[in-house]
Amino acid sequence: MSFQSFNEAWFEHLHGLLQQLRAAPKAASPERDGALLDLVHKVRTHYSQYYRAMSYTARHDVVSLFAARWSSSLERSLQWVAGWRPTIAFHLIYTHSSILFETHIVDLLRGARTGDLGDLSPVQLQRVSELQCRTVREENEVTAELSECLNPTTSAAVVVGAGFEEAENVERLKIVVEKAENLRFRTICSVVEILSPQQAVEFLVAVMELQLWVREMGLCHDRVRQNLREF
Repeated sequence: MSFQSFNEAWFEHLHGLLQQLRAAPKAASPERDGALLDLVHKVRTHYSQYYRAMSYTARHDVVSLFAARWSSSLERSLQWVAGWRPTIAFHLIYTHSSILFETHIVDLLRGARTGDLGDLSPVQLQRVSELQCRTVREENEVTAELSECLNPTTSAAVVVGAGFEEAENVERLKIVVEKAENLRFRTICSVVEILSPQQAVEFLVAVMELQLWVREMGLCHDRVRQNLREF
C-alpha cells in the first residue's frame, strides 16, 4: 500500500474514532471510566500506526514526506518537519481549559467539580507546564538539526528539489524526521497520561477535530482553485 492510500484510509478511520469519542458516556461511574480508557487506547493505537508508517517512509523515501503529495496545500503550509508541531497540543489544552473554566466558573468557585478540562488540578497544570517546557526544548533541537541538514541556499519549502535529493546529508534528514515523529507521538501519550479519562477524551477530540478541519478545509480550497483553473 502506498503512503497516500494509507493516509486516506487513516483519516477515514480517524473520523470514525472521533464519532465514537463524541458518543462516549458522560455520567461519571467506574464503568464509564473503563469505557473511556478503552477508547483512549484505540486512539493511541491509531496514532502509533501513523507514526510507524511515517518512520518507515522516512527510512525509504524521506524526500516524499516533504513533498506530501497526499496532503492539501493548507496542510503542507502548516507542517513542521513533515507533520504537525508537538507544541500545538498545549495550545489546545490551555484554550479548551480556559473556555470550559469560564463556562463553569460559578460552580467551580462554589467547590463543585466538573471533571473536564476546565477542572484541571494544580498538580496537573504543573505537570502540563513541565511537559511543555521539555517539548519546546526538544522541538527547538529538532528544528536546529533540520536547519543543519539544509544547504545555506536551501529552505524547507524547497526541500523536495532535485538538488536536495542528491545531498550527502539525506541520511541525517531521515534521522531528523524520525526524531520529529517520535516527539509527536510521545507528546500525545504524555499529555494523555496526565489527564483523567474524561479529560483525555476531551483532549483527543480537540486534536482530532483540528486535524480533520484543517484537512477538509484544505482539500475544499484545493478543489476550488482547481475548478477556477479549469474554468
